[in-house]
Amino acid sequence: MSWMNRWARRNDAQQVDAAMEPELTEALADFKASVHAWSEAAYHRRRAMHPAVVRRTWRLAAGWAMACVLVAGAGSAAVYERHERAEQARIVAAARAAEQQRELAAQHARAEEDLMAKVNSDVSREVPDAMEPLAALMSDDSTQ
Repeated sequence: MSWMNRWARRNDAQQVDAAMEPELTEALADFKASVHAWSEAAYHRRRAMHPAVVRRTWRLAAGWAMACVLVAGAGSAAVYERHERAEQARIVAAARAAEQQRELAAQHARAEEDLMAKVNSDVSREVPDAMEPLAALMSDDSTQ
């Protein structure tokens, strides 16, 4: 800006100030004073903290904590249930294996008893199996 423009603006502002009516000047001064008084009162006024924000923060934190507890509980319940099912399956498998062992032992005992009965019958005979046809001939001869 040139110096002439600045001088013209300053000159216009001075002319406007001189031309202002005293009522307008007084009204503007009152407005300025009331604005300064209001801002001074607002600046020095005590401000209260709102506890609702703190409560909401705690509620939010408590909500997240409760959600974490629920998720952890559900996860641990699922793990516990799976472990219990595996344990039950292991117990059932052990019972089946024990039952099979008992059945095998019973079969083995029956087989031994049958073998012992056969040996006992073979020992208790008067004539061995191979010589039985001869024994039959002899018994026929003795009756004659």
